[in-house]
Amino acid sequence: MDIQKLRSMRNSDFGAIANAFEKVANPQSETKSYVDDRFWRLEGDKAGNGTATLRFLPRVEGDELPWVRIFSHGFQGPTGKWYIENSLTTLGENDPVGEMNTQLWNSGSEANKEIARKQKRKLSFTANVLVVSDPKHPENEGKVFLFKFGKKIFDKIMDKARPTFEDEKPVNVFDLWEGANFKLRMRKKDGYANYDESVFAEPSPISEDENKLLAVVNSQHKLSEFLDRKNFKSYDELKKKLNEVLSGDSFASKSAAEIASDEDRPVRAAPTPASSMPAATPKASKPAPMDDDEDVMSYFEKIAQED
Repeated sequence: MDIQKLRSMRNSDFGAIANAFEKVANPQSETKSYVDDRFWRLEGDKAGNGTATLRFLPRVEGDELPWVRIFSHGFQGPTGKWYIENSLTTLGENDPVGEMNTQLWNSGSEANKEIARKQKRKLSFTANVLVVSDPKHPENEGKVFLFKFGKKIFDKIMDKARPTFEDEKPVNVFDLWEGANFKLRMRKKDGYANYDESVFAEPSPISEDENKLLAVVNSQHKLSEFLDRKNFKSYDELKKKLNEVLSGDSFASKSAAEIASDEDRPVRAAPTPASSMPAATPKASKPAPMDDDEDVMSYFEKIAQED
């Protein structure tokens, strides 16, 4: 890829990004036992606090957007086993956990609604980033990594592209020349990583050196692979796994009427922090609340430590 092609891509990219923001505003890959060294992670101090500076990078040629969005489920059943899987809703398909949660919610039982809250899907995004500053691991500086983050950070990206006030200029933070560095600040709150204090700096080019820009771009990873069907188990495989986590019971296949008539049934989900539960309670006739705003990386780190 040459510098002229890079410049031409940026003109069409912002429109696609803006459209995608609209879809997100109005509504991964399979969990593995090894560490994928393509991903950058912010390491905190003993108190769980840390800082770094990142630069979000433009889409890779062939990818639709500079990020991918993935839904997943993570909870512990009464067997002690964990259900940690990508959700088929990422691909626009039906998912057994989502279906079960809707049945639970519509049963009218508060105990069943509580289960649905604890088992709802979690949202994460993955993008390419240039590590500008990493005080804990300076060897990462100047390198390109994948970065997995939650909805709160994505909202900050979206806020820059769609500012609230008329006197604010929209910023495509993924742009090589007119994007902005992201000052990531992590604070531990209630046992979870919190990024509320993170902010974007003023727009600036990554570098004035075109050779350096090309080196950065050519170091990026294709994101479309995370949406490959091979990274998602089939509906039947997920349903089998779900039943194993729930003691082999076929609870997931019951109708809402059957669930509603069985209110004495013991709650069948592991507890998750109250901070991750939604404040609002939809009417029973509607689907269960689906998305969790909690930082997905912090959530899975914590449950791994507790396992």
